[in-house]
Amino acid sequence: MLTRGVVTATFIVLAALSAPVNSYAEDDPHGSGGTHCGLYTCEVAVDVTGQAGGQEGGSGGTEESGGGSGSASGDDGKYANVCTYKLADPQPPAGSLDWEGHEPGDGAVYEQSCTRNGGDLTIIRMVWQADPPEQEALDPAVLAQRAVDSMTLLGPDIASPRAAGKYTVGVPMWMWVNQSATTYGPNTASASAGGITVTATAKVSKIVWTMGDGSSVTCNGPGTPYTSSQDMPESPTCGHVYSKASAGAPSGKFSVTATSTWTINWQGGGQAGQLTEVRQTNVQVAVGEVQVVR
Repeated sequence: MLTRGVVTATFIVLAALSAPVNSYAEDDPHGSGGTHCGLYTCEVAVDVTGQAGGQEGGSGGTEESGGGSGSASGDDGKYANVCTYKLADPQPPAGSLDWEGHEPGDGAVYEQSCTRNGGDLTIIRMVWQADPPEQEALDPAVLAQRAVDSMTLLGPDIASPRAAGKYTVGVPMWMWVNQSATTYGPNTASASAGGITVTATAKVSKIVWTMGDGSSVTCNGPGTPYTSSQDMPESPTCGHVYSKASAGAPSGKFSVTATSTWTINWQGGGQAGQLTEVRQTNVQVAVGEVQVVR
């Protein structure tokens, strides 16, 4: 036996698509084949074999549809669901599914735009509201973290010491790093949502070197490159002198770790603040004894 049921399909529009089209059904809103469409929702009448009535669960519409109380947001930090609203202009015609059973003049239909996954996903749909919805108040600090997450902040790009270098006990070692936007800064990015734009600028404020021999060195800059004309003095900005060879260390080399602290200043939405990120890079360094020729 064939019976007729109604299935409601809800279409999700991603931010990558063009803006929603404000078009509605023509003179015959049901169209052919028993299809009744609103701006984003369609009811389709289908024949179902062997059932006397519709499926349990009713129309199959989304749980979020209809008469919600404005914005919907989760409590999951930078991945929070942030929703904004814009009055649909023009308003849908009488009988449109977008009215959710209400008549024009009874409340209004709004275009709801919600972002998720740190702003990577945007869901747009039409919702009916009895009263103008309150706009989501987004914390600018959340946008600041989103801007930082869009940066590619890496550990130090170590120029010296080198894994292939030859270093000697008692001889000053000069340490320095190559500077780029991703390894030292400055690195700038912005993030926007709900009419707010926050801009963040990140730069390495210090590099802590753990030398593998139990000592550490804190350098407040990128270090000074060594040139052979300088003989063998200690580095004026970032250096170390080994007092023992690496022969007893694993693989016969000291494991040197350079840990950079990124300081990020941000402002926007009438606020300003500071964030910190930490990155590190490792290099294996061989340090030998001075060979005395007799």
